[in-house]
Amino acid sequence: MPRPTKLDPTEIDAWLAAHPGWSREGEALARTFRFPDFSAALGFVVRVGLAAEKHDHHPDVLLGWGRAKVSWATHDAGGITALDLALAEATDAVS
Repeated sequence: MPRPTKLDPTEIDAWLAAHPGWSREGEALARTFRFPDFSAALGFVVRVGLAAEKHDHHPDVLLGWGRAKVSWATHDAGGITALDLALAEATDAVS
């Protein structure tokens, strides 16, 4: 299966306009999710991890009390790909 390729910035901007809460941080998509406590944030991170495993594509995650920051990028493509957009949407779906 061919690896995904880096998207044009205009495609990413259009996606961001339709997905509140997400932003571009360097060459990645990022969003911080808020939860009532550590346990809820941890459960969310586990659900994101399971979705990531299904696609063999893994985010950077920063977990803290009541929050989880998820960043998607395809490092070997040098930035954001369609796979990152799809998994950001999957992240929203499990939040």
